[in-house]
Amino acid sequence: MNWKEVCQYNPKLNLEDCYIYDTTLRDGEQTPGVCFSMEQKLDIAKKLDELGVKQIEAGFPAVSKSEIENVKKIANEGLNAEILALSRALQGDIDKALSCDVDGIITFIAASPLHLKYKLHKSIEEVEEMGMKAVEYAKDHGLFVAFSAEDATRTPIEDLVRIHKNAEEHGADRVHIADTTGCGTPQSIQYICSELSNNLKKAHIGVHCHNDFGLAVINSIYGLLGGAKAASTTVNGIGERAGNAPLEELLLTMNVLYDVKTDLNISIIKELSTMVENYSGIKIPVNKPIVGDKVFYHESGIHVDAVIENPLTYEPFLPERIGQKREIVLGKHSGCSAVESKLKELGLEVPKDRIWDLVKKVKTTREGGEDIDDEMFIKIVDIINKQ
Repeated sequence: MNWKEVCQYNPKLNLEDCYIYDTTLRDGEQTPGVCFSMEQKLDIAKKLDELGVKQIEAGFPAVSKSEIENVKKIANEGLNAEILALSRALQGDIDKALSCDVDGIITFIAASPLHLKYKLHKSIEEVEEMGMKAVEYAKDHGLFVAFSAEDATRTPIEDLVRIHKNAEEHGADRVHIADTTGCGTPQSIQYICSELSNNLKKAHIGVHCHNDFGLAVINSIYGLLGGAKAASTTVNGIGERAGNAPLEELLLTMNVLYDVKTDLNISIIKELSTMVENYSGIKIPVNKPIVGDKVFYHESGIHVDAVIENPLTYEPFLPERIGQKREIVLGKHSGCSAVESKLKELGLEVPKDRIWDLVKKVKTTREGGEDIDDEMFIKIVDIINKQ
């Protein structure tokens, strides 16, 4: 039995041309306390390129002089991925992006009533005009242009459809549904993308989901189901507040559960995750989906017995696919199969009639507060053999 049989009831996306654009170096770096060096940004960009991500949002040039240097360095590195920069709907921002030699920009302006009243102090007509001028200016300079209506999920649908149709008419290659505060539900994201898909002629739809309610991955999936072609991610889900849609979770969900074929080099997922964890200083939980250090560890005797026979009994996919590893952990829930496996691994022997005594000693030792690492296990084996 393989994962396709296990997941036989999952619907298939059937979107072989959908793709990921990653914003670890921009939105991910907006995580409070995170500031990547130029060398770190370049390392991450190279690793994302090795993964095969189609587009990398390298930064926000208007932030600082050093950010311009960083983005320009990445843009001139000769990567296969298209390099994008963030830009407000301002000519000055676009000029800074142009000076970085990027392939394209993501230009944005807020459209929700809340942002219009309390942040921009402008009418919807005024911001729409600003957005269209930005799109037109960038296209006149030969850039790929993605237009993003910030806080889209709290913007009236009629405004979203009109603004994005207008952006397409002004040359936008892609329009973004930005779930800026993570308030969208899967159903609302699917509905918005479906409405846009019915009204746009050629511009791709992208979804940019934040994870304030833990819905960023499923919202991205529902956006794709609704007609979006692109989804925004960050490695390990870093980003403002609760972060963005985690690259590794979205990618494996698409690939494993929805059977979306990609040519991405997923074998380096764990390596990429560890790099971003180290560079950002944000430690990920050991049980974090896909990339957590212990998500392929097994202790329960019932589980271990089955995993030894066939790992897919208690694993959704084989860890080796993404550079992860499986490990049998000894503890209070361990059974005979687990200790026999550890004996074989360490080249140790215990008489067959003493295996159960060994299991009981492992259990009581762990319940006494001791971790059963290899060193402790060797000591326990020695005690059992001397009894």
